[in-house]
Order: sequence, then structure tokens, then C-alpha cells
Amino acid sequence: MSCVPVDRERGSCEACANCGKQGSDTVRLRNCTACRLVKYCGVDCQRAHRKQHRKACRQRAAELKDEQLYSQGRERPEGDFCPICTLPIPFRMEDHSVFNVCCMKRICNGCDMATQARGMKGCPFCRTPMPKNKAGLLAMIKARVGKEDPEAIFFLGEQYFYGGLGIQKDMQRAIELWTEAAELGCTKAIFSLGNAFASGDGVEQDMAKAVEFYTNAAMQGHVESRNNLGCHEVHEGNHDRAIRHLLISAKMGFKDSVETIKNMFMAGVITKEKYAEALKGYQDAVEEMKSHDRDESKRLGFWKESDE
Repeated sequence: MSCVPVDRERGSCEACANCGKQGSDTVRLRNCTACRLVKYCGVDCQRAHRKQHRKACRQRAAELKDEQLYSQGRERPEGDFCPICTLPIPFRMEDHSVFNVCCMKRICNGCDMATQARGMKGCPFCRTPMPKNKAGLLAMIKARVGKEDPEAIFFLGEQYFYGGLGIQKDMQRAIELWTEAAELGCTKAIFSLGNAFASGDGVEQDMAKAVEFYTNAAMQGHVESRNNLGCHEVHEGNHDRAIRHLLISAKMGFKDSVETIKNMFMAGVITKEKYAEALKGYQDAVEEMKSHDRDESKRLGFWKESDE
């Protein structure tokens, strides 16, 4: 095919960016898949136009990627909500809830306390009697792992990573399990892989890979991943990008993000309005997490506040 470059100012958006051929029933134009700014009548024209188009393509592709990054993951995932009262669980979630390996559900302390007060035994959600020892718990977890439950696979990975439930610590095995869980869609596993690459625990330290994992999880609503992306951008000196991330996680109820934004304000790198926006968003999120049962469980010392 002979390709003659066309003047885009005189060309049509429905014409090949390289040769100017108009789209028709017989000529099917295809978008540049990276940027979608231009169209081509064929591969030869796309190749011929590549050098001329490369700069604009990369710039627009980066813009599209950012649009996705900052527009997706603004809502917490299903696993962050108590399945009984359906309210989001406050952070740190392990301080404000109990995790039941029978059904892999996290129940807020308010609902857990309320079910106990009614004399209900076993899991507050599925009513399964809880094992009396670590061996029983481990058997229950492995049964769900055998059914390819991503939450169970992730949880077993945690036991290998920290040496829990009588399992000998094995970081390499933990990474393998987290990778499997991540491939099955477990956002906590994706986040944990990001942490592993950030710290070099069980894998060779690689911050670029860590950021990839955090990005993947953040776009699925994982709040700590979003916060970590913000902190990474602060470290890199990209304050505009940092505040965009941190405002999202602050408005989802993550206190650490608010503290980082406060420090940025004190350092003079963001405006007072951004700090006020973060505080307001955080306070609104905290209000959404409150319930009578949760307040009562806190009053009765059902859990200890973390130092977060």
C-alpha cells in the first residue's frame, strides 16, 4: 500500500490520519488503540504515521490512564462492609471487626457484640460453630482453599507470611498464595504483593512493581493502596498527583491520608482549601460508619482503639 501523509488540519476525524482516505462501507477505519485520537485505514498507514504521531499519542495515552486511575476505585469494595448491618467498617478494620474463617466474612464489632448479647453461638453470619483449636481453624481454611476461594487463599498466605496458626513462616509460599489470590481478584492480596515488593519481603525489592500492584488495587477501591500511591507521589515530589490520591482515600475514611495532607499543608505545598476538603470528606465518611451497636461496643470496651 502506498501511504501519502495528509494535513490533519484539512483532514476529517473520519479519515485515515496518514493518507486521508475516508471511511466507508468498503474502508473500515480503526482507532489508534493507545490514544484514540486518530484513525487509520490499515496497519501500513499506522506504521508510516507512527513517528509523527508518537508524541501526541503518548501524551494522550497517559491522560487516559490518569483519567481511569483517578475516576475508578472511589467506593470501598464489598469486603469492607459488614454483611450484617451493611455499614462500612472503620479503619483499621482488624481493630473494629472480627474475621470468621468459616465464611471468610468480616463482621463489625457492633454486630458481633449484638449477636452474642442475644445468646447466639458460632459465626454471627453463617452460624457455623467455631473450631476450638488452631488445627480446626486451619482445616477449615484449607477446605475453602481447596474450593479456590480467593479470600481463603489470601488468608492462608498471611499465615505463611507471619507464621500464624502454628504454620512455619515461609515468605516464598506466602507470595505464591497471594499471587494466586490476586489472579482470582482478591484486592487484599494485590495490596500485600505491593507491600512485599515495596519492602523486599520474600521478593527482590522493586518499587515500580509495588506501584503497579497498588495502582491495580486502588482502582478496585482498596483504600490503603490509594493512600500508599499518594505517599509515593509525595516522596517523588509530585504534589499535584499526591493530593488527588490522598483526597480520595481521606474521603473514604482513612485517617493517615488526612494526616499526610495536613503535613503537606503545613509544608506549604497544598492550599488550605485542599486540607479543609480532606477534613470534611473524612468526617463525613466517619459519620457513615457509626451505629448504635458500634458505639455501645466501644463504650463497653469491646475493642481497643488503634493508634492510627
